[in-house]
Amino acid sequence: MTSAHATPTPITQRLQSIDALRGLVMLFMLLDHVRETFFLHHQVGDPMAIATTEPGLFFSRTLAHLCAPVFVLLTGLSAWLYGEKHQGRGDVAAFLFKRGLFLVLLEFTVVNFAWTFQLPPSVVYLQVIWAIGVSMIALAALVWLPRAALIALGLVIVVGHNLLDAVHFGEGSSLHVLWAILHDRGWLEVSEHMRLRTSYPVLPWIGVIALGYALGPWFARGSDAAQRQRRLLATAALTLLTFVALRLLNGYGEAPWSSYPSALQTLMSLLNITKYPPSLLFLCLTLGVGLLLLRGFERAGQARWIGALAVMGAAPMFFYLLHLYVLKLAYLVCVALFGLDQGQYFGFDSIGAVWLCAALLALALYLPVRAFARLKARRRDIAWLKYL
Repeated sequence: MTSAHATPTPITQRLQSIDALRGLVMLFMLLDHVRETFFLHHQVGDPMAIATTEPGLFFSRTLAHLCAPVFVLLTGLSAWLYGEKHQGRGDVAAFLFKRGLFLVLLEFTVVNFAWTFQLPPSVVYLQVIWAIGVSMIALAALVWLPRAALIALGLVIVVGHNLLDAVHFGEGSSLHVLWAILHDRGWLEVSEHMRLRTSYPVLPWIGVIALGYALGPWFARGSDAAQRQRRLLATAALTLLTFVALRLLNGYGEAPWSSYPSALQTLMSLLNITKYPPSLLFLCLTLGVGLLLLRGFERAGQARWIGALAVMGAAPMFFYLLHLYVLKLAYLVCVALFGLDQGQYFGFDSIGAVWLCAALLALALYLPVRAFARLKARRRDIAWLKYL
């Protein structure tokens, strides 16, 4: 028998740190989606306009930059861990292919309806769930590569895709649709009554998910925690130093930064990087920070706040779908009660109200997400639960 206060196994800490990091970025995503729902009268571009974007709004949006890169990286890592528990690459490839198709279907239906409340839709936005789904389908093929080749391919995509920024194919080209999906954000005309917006071109995300899968052996059962943490620290440091070096050179795949009279605005300019599609600098900064957080969360062990974050990250798709519908319904209720007080929108007067709303929603969503995560862990005999 063991004491209830016994030191948890390294495996428990290893896996909980992944869920905790996923939970943290889900909270940043919640904050950004509250902004998109109740602060839409203050639009932000990509990259943002420093002269007209208040610091609170800028840094709130910048925090959300962590979400997609970290989540896609952890998706790749989790796929490797899935294979460790099952029958190797064959099971991984089959799961990735089916899960990827499931996510693509969700984006076209349940997710898009949550944003638009329009049926049938006139516009379908191919966003992060679509990008993760397509990346998983691609990874289903890439898992058969040797690890060295997978790392090389992931690095070539992440580092080199900005060389393709000048490549464009017009609507009359046979490559227009494929290129819009892979790298060139744009509109696709499906019919007279429907258009697709490729908000998240998928090529860079395929590179990120491949690198996440390649991280898997560092997290294998019985792996040395101290060695893993040294590797995470070294990789994060190299990634962040690459960001600093390239940013100071003011070139390659990114809008240049400028000096401002205010030191704060100059810092904002340095951090003002491109997400759609994610530039090399965007991925260096966000993945570097993500790896540092992953190391820190593992070293924090079984702290209660780590456990709370892990709950939010244990059922990410359930959290994602639930928060979208809660936000949409909350917005419609506010419009019905108070009208459109910000031009054509209902909205908060300050970014502080966005943070407060996000905090209250996080508290409200915690219990249903925890209940679903426990159901998912308890009922492994229900096959479809693993897709959420």
